[in-house]
Amino acid sequence: MHCGACVEKIKTRIEKINGIEKADVALNPPQAVITMSHHINTDELNSALKEAGKYALEEVHGVIQENLNPFVAQEEKITIWTYKPLILIFVYLLGLVIFTEINRGAFNLMMSMNHFMGGFFLIFSFFKLLNLSGFAEAYSTYDIVAKKWRGYGFIYPFIELALGISYLYEFAPVTTNLVTLLVMSISSIGVIQSVLKKNKIQCACLGTVFNLPMTTITIVEDLLMVVMSIIMLTILK
Repeated sequence: MHCGACVEKIKTRIEKINGIEKADVALNPPQAVITMSHHINTDELNSALKEAGKYALEEVHGVIQENLNPFVAQEEKITIWTYKPLILIFVYLLGLVIFTEINRGAFNLMMSMNHFMGGFFLIFSFFKLLNLSGFAEAYSTYDIVAKKWRGYGFIYPFIELALGISYLYEFAPVTTNLVTLLVMSISSIGVIQSVLKKNKIQCACLGTVFNLPMTTITIVEDLLMVVMSIIMLTILK
């Protein structure tokens, strides 16, 4: 297992097996504690697990570590600095906008938002493309489209890349903002559902490079893009 998406995928597949009541899966250490209504041998479990990928279970004899879910273990430790990568990205983007406007000698709201959103999409697509398959797996655990069509997770980073370029070059501004409004609104639905259900899953906003938990901060991040696209569409009218 490489990330939280692997953990969620294995847990989901195991719990679909007839006779399994609960599966607690952890990334570190890589182990699972499975509660069954009746005994199911390891070979049968592994046969079913092959559908999830190249994973296999081995029986462990001895003490099993408690608090297996890595996100459950981290939940009490979450602070604002848990999101240090996101904070730094937003600070850098704000700095880019501020210094660009200072250099121009005048403030232009439309241009400032173009630069901010262009930089946002380029940076976020970059981190997703570092491990495209890993992102697609993680995204399919909560996005309403990627859940039904896994291919959307492979396309999504390229949509962000295209939007980033379009904003920086001010290409077809109405179309660009409409696409942003649609894409980020859909993305927000899956995030909001996961947060409301208190699902302990990995946020894939920065791909699988950083192990960021899904919280209301992710909602704010997505909705910020939605609000900015609406503002820009209003100005364009």
